[in-house]
Amino acid sequence: MSPTLLAFGLAVLAWVLVVGDLMRRHRPTWHWYLAGYPATACRVVFTWRKVAMLNDLAVSKRPPRGLLGDVVVKGDPLRPVAPRISFPRATRMGLTVLVRLHAGQTPATYLKAADALVHAWQVHAVRVTSPERGLVLLTATASDPLARPGLATAPTALLSALIGALESGGAWVMDLRLVPHWLITGATRSGKSTLLARLITQLAPQPVALVGIDCKGGMELGLFTGRLSALATCRREAVAILSALVIDMQDRMAACRSAGVRSIWELPDKLRPVPVVVIIDEIAELYLSDGTRESKAEAEQCSTLLLRLAQLGAALGLHLVVAGQRVGSDLGPGVTALRAQLGGRICHRVNDPGTAEMTLGDLNKDAVAVAQSITASEQGVAVCTGPDGGWSRARSHLTTTEEAVTTARKHAAMAPELPALDRALAALEGDSK
Repeated sequence: MSPTLLAFGLAVLAWVLVVGDLMRRHRPTWHWYLAGYPATACRVVFTWRKVAMLNDLAVSKRPPRGLLGDVVVKGDPLRPVAPRISFPRATRMGLTVLVRLHAGQTPATYLKAADALVHAWQVHAVRVTSPERGLVLLTATASDPLARPGLATAPTALLSALIGALESGGAWVMDLRLVPHWLITGATRSGKSTLLARLITQLAPQPVALVGIDCKGGMELGLFTGRLSALATCRREAVAILSALVIDMQDRMAACRSAGVRSIWELPDKLRPVPVVVIIDEIAELYLSDGTRESKAEAEQCSTLLLRLAQLGAALGLHLVVAGQRVGSDLGPGVTALRAQLGGRICHRVNDPGTAEMTLGDLNKDAVAVAQSITASEQGVAVCTGPDGGWSRARSHLTTTEEAVTTARKHAAMAPELPALDRALAALEGDSK
């Protein structure tokens, strides 16, 4: 080969590498379709049989036997047969493979083999689902889509908030009309407070009342006082606000009964009361007791009032968003009963396995394991449930404190007045004097 031709070939190779690197960083989807997908699809096809045999996914069929006179003639020795798979189908940042199970196999075996598939295919993660009996769908993602989540878009609707991005690349939306109550857990600096700030900035422009309960003296939710219709900064104030909301709930029941409807959403616009979203930061502060009779009574009141709102509030436009660093049955028997009413679950990085189990364990055991694998460097990453009963990894959009406070002040005039709550707090203040 002539030196000129060799130099030209090296120049072309260098140019291809430079263009490929630029495309990988700035146009990752194009890079995946042009280079990543073909290579990964080949790895899937050529490694499938070996991976299936090493991870107990193959089935050994009984050898055939024949009778030749009085002599039994055996067939070939046992040979493992890997399940049949479809050709890998490309997705936006990954691929999917459909596996047809052998008789007697279950998806649980494939769940155990997910890590082995990750290493064999050299991808970020492999999720295992079963769309129908006898089939398993393996969904591989080439890289972590939550490392640099884009700003997804979603249609705006009342009581709907665009929180961030899902691992699938879609929008992460909290729809309180669809899932009326939510439980959010996360350790310090896991992204829980940022998520609440994002939720408030999304709900602030909407015609809804926001009520805050922050028993840490209002350090977190007090920043958004201008947009809040009421704020409780201690448990006594929380009891007063929750009691007033329960009374308001009964009034809403009476209005629905008089109109012959089963929810406020069936009432005419002029008669429909304003929706209320109660945001509670650090739920443990409402349940912990110092042992005194007064403290125990307040904790029991909070437990009872929250449970009533969670059980009856959905159809009446009363919604709960409950957040805390730690949630466990040791806080009191009412916590488990309340948890059962909070259909939406979000679990960030937590300090103890019990909190992850409490948040996601009654819905999906696999989600618990994934939540416990979230590292300290993955701030904002969480495992969330969907309206279909499934779960996904997601990441909230970074909303700075300054941005959230500015948004709250901008829409402060939209904060509806709730006279019952104001009277309850005023009466409490008068009693303390």
